[in-house]
Parts: sequence; structure tokens; C-alpha cells
Amino acid sequence: VQLVESGGGLVQAGGSLQVSCAASGFTFDDYAIGWFRQAPGKERERVSCISNDGREYYADSVKGRFTISDGNSKRTKILRMTNLTPEDTAVYYCALDSPTSRRSCSAAWTDPHWWGQGTQVTVSS
Repeated sequence: VQLVESGGGLVQAGGSLQVSCAASGFTFDDYAIGWFRQAPGKERERVSCISNDGREYYADSVKGRFTISDGNSKRTKILRMTNLTPEDTAVYYCALDSPTSRRSCSAAWTDPHWWGQGTQVTVSS
């Protein structure tokens, strides 16, 4: 299984960025793809997720600002982030569950089967 991340970077507060995750190498049609993030000195936080069966999850801290959608294939997801604040600064990790469980793509999702390499998002004030 491979999770190839791209995007991220540096933006001023109030700006927008996107990160993408291309997932490959898994055979189940049942899957959930999303993102976690971790800022220096802070615990890892789940951010957003979407599953092939229609489940979606957004952390309260990003609702209304972040949107997850399909990329150029169903197994590529894009996380579009708007109205960014310095509190969004973190390494963003793509995550995959396949097959999914009840916890996948929910507030209880803590242990994805696979992780991407992470991409840095930095928001300056």
C-alpha cells in the first residue's frame, strides 16, 4: 500500500492551501481516506475523512473551512483548506483504512491501517 501526499506549504493567515493523497496498492473496495495532523508539542489530531460508503468526518476545529473531495480518481483525495490560521500549522498525514471498521472515518478513528509520509502546512500570522 502506498499513500503519496503532495501539496501543503506556507501561506499567510486567512489564505488557502490544499493537500492531496493518492492511495494505491490495496484491493478492497471498502476504504476510508483522511487526514490527521500533528503540531510540535501537541497530540495528533484527526482532521477529516471520507469513505467509499459515504461517511464523512470533520473535526470541529476545521468545520466550515476544510473540505475533502475526490481527486482525479476515487482513490485520490484532496483536502482543501481555507481561512487558515496559525493554529492550523502542523504536519498533515494522510491515513487509510481498508477494509473499514465502525471507527473508521469517525471521531473514534485513532489507528488507521496505513499512513502517508506527511506534508508540512505552515500558516504565518
